[in-house]
Order: sequence, then structure tokens, then C-alpha cells
Amino acid sequence: MTRSKGTRRDFLKAVGLGAAALGVPAAGNRAVAAEPRRGPAKGQLSVNPQPKYGLSPYLYQQFMEPLGTTDGSVSAAWDYANDRWRPDVIDVTKRLAPPLLRWGGLFMAHYRWREGVGPREQRKPVYNMSWGGMETNQVGTAEFVDFCRQTAAEPLMCVNFESDGKPYFMRGPKGDVRTADAKEAAEWVRYCNNPDNEERIGHGHREPLTIRMWQLGNETSYAPEWDVETCGRKTIEFAKAMRQEDPSIELIGWGDSGWGPRILEMAGEHLQYIAFHHMFNPARGHPDNPLRGIEYRKDPDRTWAALMDAVKMHEERVRRVYEEMKDYDTPLALTECHFALPGRNRCEVLSSWAAGVADARLANMHERYGDKLKIATLADFCGTRWQVNAIMIPVPGGKSFMMPVARIMCLYRHHSGEQAIDVTNGPDELDVTAGITADRVYLHVVNTQRTQSVEAALQVDGRTIQGGRVFTLAADPEFEVFEHRNDILEPVEKPLSADGKWTFPAASVSAVELDLEKIT
Repeated sequence: MTRSKGTRRDFLKAVGLGAAALGVPAAGNRAVAAEPRRGPAKGQLSVNPQPKYGLSPYLYQQFMEPLGTTDGSVSAAWDYANDRWRPDVIDVTKRLAPPLLRWGGLFMAHYRWREGVGPREQRKPVYNMSWGGMETNQVGTAEFVDFCRQTAAEPLMCVNFESDGKPYFMRGPKGDVRTADAKEAAEWVRYCNNPDNEERIGHGHREPLTIRMWQLGNETSYAPEWDVETCGRKTIEFAKAMRQEDPSIELIGWGDSGWGPRILEMAGEHLQYIAFHHMFNPARGHPDNPLRGIEYRKDPDRTWAALMDAVKMHEERVRRVYEEMKDYDTPLALTECHFALPGRNRCEVLSSWAAGVADARLANMHERYGDKLKIATLADFCGTRWQVNAIMIPVPGGKSFMMPVARIMCLYRHHSGEQAIDVTNGPDELDVTAGITADRVYLHVVNTQRTQSVEAALQVDGRTIQGGRVFTLAADPEFEVFEHRNDILEPVEKPLSADGKWTFPAASVSAVELDLEKIT
């Protein structure tokens, strides 16, 4: 099925008028999926309630970085007139509920932490060597920790790891030193975590800022300046210096590009996680793939197929790292991950519900590797332009809102089990993962069919389902989110039918909660 011809203005007008204008039936004020053109596929969906491994809440991490002129990000989220975070950004983040929020990224290769502490009027702006423009440093360590506290997220801080060995980040364009050594990283830990640190107390923070998790650098293997041996030696040096200030901190080392095994052989006793990143483009090398520019609007069927297929590229990457690290006990941390598609603002298809369904498949895949994968994300956190953001911040006014990827992470974050369990049977059209907490089973169900619903009879092997509820996100796959509206992509909650059968709408993502009889 292809969209009828019309202008871009006509399309935007239709989206602005909501679900009815899109030809999508409405349920209350919520956008829902179009009715299938034929009867639903049917099958049995069953799970084995025996726990397999723990599912980490950190699989829904978010990642904040000052992005300069590239995207407003941190500067757009900060209310300069009132020296505070924008209330609307705080509110939407509370609903998103990230358990872990990372400060860092490429920016850390030239970040000097003392430029972002102390009296705000004395903080000196510096050139953002990664993303262009000036970084005001109005948001620094204390402000980041304050954001985390307001939103109940645990802070994860990246340190300047001698600029990851990259000489072009070691000095600014005017000759100022931008690299930082292990001593500076250790002083940062002391500033945050030592109850009696005079420097922090002098800045008006009597109580510790308490940052428990730290990542050493960002993407150390992505340039040729350092080899794995150098990285391993530096990892030991930084870890010893930082732990001398606080032995209780947890450290994330770098292990991408095949470095993981050697880094752990050299420095494994100092690390609690090993990190890798994946920003990926399923269209790369495939000129007919529609995931670029506005090509995706020309043939919704092809676009849907390409998005549903994208999980294969991501799983290939995760599996490769998983296999490299399978003989080591250290868990994996995917501290940056998202689509990286060509086109304005990294391709507007990422604002579509079709992309949201694709992100749900990626989230399910993360759960399947959850015995080793303990930290993961699917987006950059916030900003004004990039479609890879979880939260979009309208400027100069308007309320911040969740992108489709954030809707997925929010749904799963609020409806997930503590232990993974096996899906023993299910319709081919459904992508399903399962978890359990006590006597409640949680299913994450993605209907990979664009126009056809799928009916399934839900069963839990050896147990009786006493009741349940289903939280469903569904919309026309072509629906694009580009403004704040309370009725866009809110989950619809319904009770599970007494016979345990459920029809999953076309192009939907559902979180199912099944209450089991208690075993005495």
C-alpha cells in the first residue's frame, strides 16, 4: 500500500489534526493502529516460568552530552534565566524514568571538570571541540547530579581518559590544554564522593554528590593513536588512582574493536563492566534501502520491511561482542547505541511509529542477551534536532515530548520482570521476550505485521493464570511525532480476557502482565 499523492504541507496538516485525520480509528483520545485488512493470524503463546538470569534495569539507560551547535541538548534543557533545569524536561524525564543517566561521550576527550564547578558567574565558556560552538559550563557536575536526583536516575560519569590518546583533542585551537590524567580523574572522585572535601563544600555543597559509576574514556579504540596495550596500562593507572579516593566506585572499561579480552586480561580485576558502542545504519551498502532522507515516505511497505529487518544488523554486532566475552564474568555495557541514518537530523523516519516498533525489536534483542548485557540504551537522551533523541525539546518554547524510541523504553521500564524466562511457543508474527517477578509474568510483545493483527492464546507452562492486563502502544506506522500532545502514543491499558486470549493489533508493541496463582 502506498500513500496517495499530496504535498508535504498536506501531510503535516493531517498529522497535526491527529489520528482521525490520518484515517486511523480513535480510542478515546489515543492514536491506535489501523484495522487489519483481513482476519487476525492465530496461535498459542506460552512461556516457561523458570527463571534463567537477572534482567538489569540498566537496559534502559539514557545518555546526555553537550552537543554544541549540532543539537541543543544540554543547553536547551537548562533554564538560563532561572539557573535551573527546565521543568518540562524534568517532568517528561520522570515519566521516562531512566534508571541510569550517563554524562559524557566524545565531548569528554577535551572536558576539564573543574571548569563546570564552583560559582556559576565565574565559570569560563570553552570551545566545544567535538560539536562546534561554545560550551557555557553552566551545567557541570553538581547540576548533572541534581538532574539525576530530581528524576530518580543514578548518575554515570565519564572521565577524560587522556583524550583517549587523540592528539587533536589534547589542546584547544588557542593552545589551552584539554587533556586530563589519572590524577585529575581521582580529584574528581574525591570532589564528588569524599564527605569532607573542602573544595566541594566551599562551592556550597555540604553533602557529597556521590557518583558510584564511572566510565574510563569514551571510544578509545576508534582512532589509531592508542593500541590495546596502552589502553590496558592506562586503565590500571586510572583505576588505582580513582579507587584510592573511593574504593567503592564501579568502573567501566573500554572493550570494543575486539579489545575486550585483552583489557580484561590486563585490568579485569579493576573493572566491573566492559563497554562497547553501536551506532548503525541498515541502509549502508544497500542503495535500494528506503531508510534515508525522505525516501521512506515513498513506499511504506518497503520502509516497514527495512525497519523490521534492522534488528539483524544490530544483533550481529551484539552477538560478536558477546561471543568474544563469553569466557569472562565481566558484564557488558552498551553505553551508546542508536540508529544512525542519513538525512536531515539523522533521518526523519525515526520520528515515525514504524521506527518505534523497530526499536522495540532492538530492546527485545537486548533482553535475550541479558545474561551478559547489563547496561544498554537505544537513543541519545535529549535535544532540539536529532531524531535519535529520546526526548525532543521545543525552543524557544513549548513542552518537551517523547520520541517513539522513548515511548518504547518507557513502556518496558515500567512493565518488566526481574528475571528472564523462556518463550517456549509463539506465533511467527510476534517478537516476544518474557520475564518474571515473584508470581507475575511480564511479556514484551511486538507485532511485526504492518497491517494484520495477531491473536494468541496465552499460557504459562505448569501454572494457572488468574488474571492480567495488557498495555498497548499502537498507531499507524506512518504516523510521525513532532510535537507535544498528551494523546499521542500513550499506552492503552485493558484487562486480559478470562479465556487468556488476546489480539495484538497490527504494528503494535504491548507489555503484558500475567498474575499467576500463588504456590504455597
